[in-house]
Amino acid sequence: MADIRFSTGQNAPPNIDGKKAGRTALLIAILVAALVLIFNSFVIVQEGYVGVKYRLGKIVTVDTEAGLKIKIPFIEEYRMVDKREQVYEFRGDAFTRDSQPVNELYLKATYRYQQDRIEEIIRDVGIEFVQDKYFVPNVQRIAKDIIGRYEAERLVQSRFEVQQQIEEELYAWLIERGVILTSFAIENINFEAKFLEAVENKVVAEQDVARMRHQTEERRIEAEQIEIAAKAEAFRITTEAEAEAAAIALIQAQIAQNVNYIEYLKIVNWNGVLPMVIGDGVNPFVVLGANDNAPTVTAPSNTAPVYMPQYD
Repeated sequence: MADIRFSTGQNAPPNIDGKKAGRTALLIAILVAALVLIFNSFVIVQEGYVGVKYRLGKIVTVDTEAGLKIKIPFIEEYRMVDKREQVYEFRGDAFTRDSQPVNELYLKATYRYQQDRIEEIIRDVGIEFVQDKYFVPNVQRIAKDIIGRYEAERLVQSRFEVQQQIEEELYAWLIERGVILTSFAIENINFEAKFLEAVENKVVAEQDVARMRHQTEERRIEAEQIEIAAKAEAFRITTEAEAEAAAIALIQAQIAQNVNYIEYLKIVNWNGVLPMVIGDGVNPFVVLGANDNAPTVTAPSNTAPVYMPQYD
């Protein structure tokens, strides 16, 4: 009867185990290498960024669109440039035309890059050095130069005008270099306490003078109105007097031309009531029964009563 023997791993030849381990390690290495190659073949450009592709250190293209990008592993790479607005702040001091120190000068500028000139900016100064090369020296230079054109008191009153001039000059300088200045502001500008107090006192004095001038003007207008009203009243009185004089002259002319005109006026103006007594006291004329409440006057016996009409 034949003997049956079982083989175990311990009895396997050592060279067979080494080959299997070597193949496994090689497969793992190939898999890792493939994964590395795959992951290094793609890059994602986020929204708000520009992808700058380099090939062996040289700029190949500037991709402005966000999304998945393909590159050659270990030969090409992408660097991201933030195309959104950037902020630069400056804090310092300056001097006015009349040598007044400006303390706590605080300027703020926002800017962004021209996308079609990003490659130029990278080659000239580098994106990371834009503020140091462009803003740090020039914002101070332009701001101090323009502030130095104004006397301190006028600078306080013309802050917005000064801000516009700095912005315009800085914008013109930056746009030539591919940087767009989107806004500029003088956030704070302060002087010594004594100067501010003097300016405040002067403003208060000017306001008082302006108020007094306004009151004087109001009184002048009021006096003119009174004078105009008085002249109007005088004109009215004069006009009425002239009209009355003209009327009297006309009546007199009519009387002179027609002796019966006065009798006509009496008849026209008579109110229909007879006079109670009329005369000189010797031969009075009496009206009998004209008014029941009127006293009765008796004429002398030798004088006949005469009835006369009563005029207003």
